[in-house]
Amino acid sequence: MTTPPLSPDELLTTTRSVRKRLDLSRPVPLDLVRECLEIALQAPSGGNSQGWHWVVVTDPDLRARIGEYYGRATRSYLASKASAGNLFQDDPDRAATQRRVSDSAAHLGEHMGEVPVLVIPCIELPGGRLPEGSQAGLWGSLLPAAWSYMLAARARGLGTAWTTLHLAYEAEVAELLGLPAGVRQGVLIPTAYYTGDTFKPAPRVPLDRVLHLDGWT
Repeated sequence: MTTPPLSPDELLTTTRSVRKRLDLSRPVPLDLVRECLEIALQAPSGGNSQGWHWVVVTDPDLRARIGEYYGRATRSYLASKASAGNLFQDDPDRAATQRRVSDSAAHLGEHMGEVPVLVIPCIELPGGRLPEGSQAGLWGSLLPAAWSYMLAARARGLGTAWTTLHLAYEAEVAELLGLPAGVRQGVLIPTAYYTGDTFKPAPRVPLDRVLHLDGWT
């Protein structure tokens, strides 16, 4: 399909986590999802290992069952001190944003099972087990590809969201989908057309607050 005329900078700065604006009633063609995944396969991986796998869930019953697990995990998350809505309460500007994030997370928690396509990027573990010590190399061989999928989806008029809350029930979801023992899930990406016109860059902390030159100074 012909992609919208987005510059690289516009694509990178307007690919937002879409929760409330996912169109739950409009089907997403599988060919379009495959097109996004073909783009994702061009992402880097350690040693060019390409150990990723992509579970695409469209079956209504499977989506509903994953949605049930996700809803449970979301409710636990929202009740915790670590939830977005409980962060930065001493900063009025950021607190307002965090409450909106929390509200949209709650909405997605209620409707995940209705999203037309759920994409779960997975990684096949070397030796079948998670490595001891740093796992940066392992997950660094999967997560860039997952982000590339989201960028490709955005460029094709689809909305996505990055979430890992379902991993509280990773074993249950793995059993539901028949994943082998040596395969771990990295993220859950709900995928749908979105409502409204477009997206704009989100507010972020100033660069100089997080930039460190030649050391932590």
